Amino acid sequence: MSIFPVIASVLSEKNLGEFVKDKYDLSEGFQCTLFRTGVNHTYFISDKKNKYVIRVYCHGWRTKTEIQEELWLLQLLKENSVSVSFPIPDKENNLIQEINAPEGQRYIVLFSYAEGEKMRFMDNETCFEMGSLMARFHNITSNKNINRTNYNSELLLNKSYELLKHYFAEDLSEMKYLKEIGLEISNTFKEIEQSEVQKGIVHLDIWYDNVSVNNKEEITIFDFDNCGNGFLFLDIGYFFIQLFHIEINKEIYESKVESFLNGYQKVREITEKEIKLIPEAGASIFAFYLGVQAQRFDWSNIFLTENYLKMFVGRIKTWKEYYESKKTAVANNGHTL
Repeated sequence: MSIFPVIASVLSEKNLGEFVKDKYDLSEGFQCTLFRTGVNHTYFISDKKNKYVIRVYCHGWRTKTEIQEELWLLQLLKENSVSVSFPIPDKENNLIQEINAPEGQRYIVLFSYAEGEKMRFMDNETCFEMGSLMARFHNITSNKNINRTNYNSELLLNKSYELLKHYFAEDLSEMKYLKEIGLEISNTFKEIEQSEVQKGIVHLDIWYDNVSVNNKEEITIFDFDNCGNGFLFLDIGYFFIQLFHIEINKEIYESKVESFLNGYQKVREITEKEIKLIPEAGASIFAFYLGVQAQRFDWSNIFLTENYLKMFVGRIKTWKEYYESKKTAVANNGHTL
């Protein structure tokens, strides 16, 4: 009987472990376990002393060139003492493996393990260190380009809306809202395209789930799968909108924003114009990730429902309304956000 075609598969832990142990000359004591399936699939391989992360890119999600560019960025950051999870070369000094899965070609990369834990409720000290770390990252990537996507309003907002139209009716109030803010933010971003707002390579997904914290001050960033080119303030906006929805008490939220900006500005300047654009940045990236979920409906269909759309768009609304209604809030040294 011929094998029926598939669009996605989950690789066997046992066989993937044997494959990696052979390619990287690891001892038989290493065991491979599946950690998470999602946009890509993540496995851990470890023995009693060492632990690594295996990312198995889903078929057709990233080209080999895009992965090479991601790994180049990670090596650049590591060489400049920015704490990131970095790629491990195999015994022949290759960073990328290729396999033939049932659905087609898939790529595999072995990464260092980010020591520490995920800290959902970061204190002010850790937020300060997060700001400092992001600023050091931006110091390296400012005015640089990578051979990957450009995060402009067309991709963040317009394309996301077009993707969502395949699954939701345009007369839904949430879809109308996304179209409305898409036009509004696109016009704002177009006005600053030729300004002095800082551009470079961005991570676009820095939040508590993609950093490991060890002893409050030792922070490692990982999961650069969405890295690309864009306004550097996009990274700040996304971190803030995630922090906003974690911290119910907005006085605590404001104090953590101030701590983050203090840490950032200790290392790198951020202008008043960029600070004022942070609400638009957070909203646009949330809209973008709705588009990702629509694009990868094979992964996200279990929760990308009308109720989920209402909840997620509701978060964008709450965030935007907060900043639209806020008349005076000093975030850092007289800067109003």
